[in-house]
Amino acid sequence: MLVPFIGYILFGVCNIWLFSIAIKQIPVAMAFAVWTATTLIFLKIVELAYFHQRISLAEVFFMLLIMVGMVGLKVYAVQQK
Repeated sequence: MLVPFIGYILFGVCNIWLFSIAIKQIPVAMAFAVWTATTLIFLKIVELAYFHQRISLAEVFFMLLIMVGMVGLKVYAVQQK
């Protein structure tokens, strides 16, 4: 039963490494918003596929609000020189 723990460590290290690359290219707020939203959507897909849970219209609505927020951050971000 060591495999899940090793997977958790490997994915965690990979996640931190990829996030550190992302914040070099885009603003930290945008990178964090995308990271959080991606995690949320991935977990919801796993819940639907693996645990056979249902998704409510409210959950879809609020996940869409998060995505709209990310687009808003990108479109209306103050350009730094």
